[in-house]
Amino acid sequence: MSGPEEELRRLRDEVKEAEESAEEAREGAEGAQESAHEAQEGAQEAREGAEGALVGAEGAAGRAQRAAREAEHHELTTEERSKEFLVDRRPAEDAENAYGTPGRPLKRASAFYMGFMGAVGALLAFWIGQQILSIRSILVLILVAAFLAVGLNPAVEFFLRRGMKRPWAVLTVSLGVLAALTLFVVAVVPLITSQVTTITEEAPSWAEAMRSNATFQSLDDRYGIVDRVKETFQGGQFASAAFGGVLNAGLAVLGAIANAFVILVLMLYFLASLPAIKRFFYRFAPATRRERVTYLGDQILANVGSYVSGAFVVATVAGLASLVFLFSVGLGEYAIALAAVVAILDVIPMIGATLGALIVTAIAFATDPKIGLVTLVFYIVYQQFENYVVYPRVMGRAVDIPGSLIVVAALVGAGLLGVVGALLAVPTAAAIQLITKEVFLPQQEVR
Repeated sequence: MSGPEEELRRLRDEVKEAEESAEEAREGAEGAQESAHEAQEGAQEAREGAEGALVGAEGAAGRAQRAAREAEHHELTTEERSKEFLVDRRPAEDAENAYGTPGRPLKRASAFYMGFMGAVGALLAFWIGQQILSIRSILVLILVAAFLAVGLNPAVEFFLRRGMKRPWAVLTVSLGVLAALTLFVVAVVPLITSQVTTITEEAPSWAEAMRSNATFQSLDDRYGIVDRVKETFQGGQFASAAFGGVLNAGLAVLGAIANAFVILVLMLYFLASLPAIKRFFYRFAPATRRERVTYLGDQILANVGSYVSGAFVVATVAGLASLVFLFSVGLGEYAIALAAVVAILDVIPMIGATLGALIVTAIAFATDPKIGLVTLVFYIVYQQFENYVVYPRVMGRAVDIPGSLIVVAALVGAGLLGVVGALLAVPTAAAIQLITKEVFLPQQEVR
């Protein structure tokens, strides 16, 4: 029995020794691993130290080079420094910051920066406003020419739809306009001038005839109206009061002719290059919205063209109706001149036809009270016919805006730019209404 027990004990001792040896080997391996990790950390620290030393050495070298350059530049004479400054320097094309290292940006939150830039902006805006006011008359001519060009564009589009090239279409429309103006000047202007002269000569006798009216007689006794009218027309003071004398009257006529020529030339240029002008301004819109801006802009221009054509039609109808009526009631001696006045004033929206009717009615009453009464009734009836039949049919598609807005727009336009402002007021109001309807109101609905 002693033999197996000894053998078992010996085996246990060997197993125990083997376990102790394995434990010692594991501890030795862990120690070796820790030593390797410490060695790796030491190597990393040594590498970082070497890199820091290298950076320090490079910085020291750079500082030394800059110090050397500064010392060399400091030793230059004044003449040499001037010559060096005048030498052209061309930056390297591929170098970073070829034009020098950018400085730090200004602090926009600074009170000084904000105040300075605000003052500069206010002065710049004031200066621009003054310059615009100084060329106001030129801007009005440009605006009128552009307005007429847009108004004649539907006629050009008419010829384009029939296969004609745009230059030939513009030439055809321009020749038609020039022919119409020439015919008006040659055939109608002399008659108008003659009839205006007749009206001027007859005005004192009309004023004398009105003395039979009791109300007018009392006013004349108090203020001497008839005597003043006679002195004005018979003494030649009418032209002086209207134009400031013969010289100023001639200058006014020359100025009007020059302005008409400028408007005509600009109108032809705008009409010929209208598509290019539209594309140029549409490019200012962002690319994502350019298509919508193009549609709205084209619609606004189409409305302006329709309005100009419609206004011409309405004014022509008013002038022809007045011409026929004046010949029929016995005022043929002044019919052409008064019909021209009605047609010209009828272009002004809402109030122009009324002003023309008042002028014609006043002259009719001065000629014969019965004719004056008939004239008053005629224009009251015709005004209703124009407002409810002619104007809606002609202008309904072009400027579909409320009548109250037309009146307000005409008054505001007349206050800003006179007759030109009154003419431009309605299409401008229609454009604002379209933009409000298509842009502003949909945005408000989304909020």
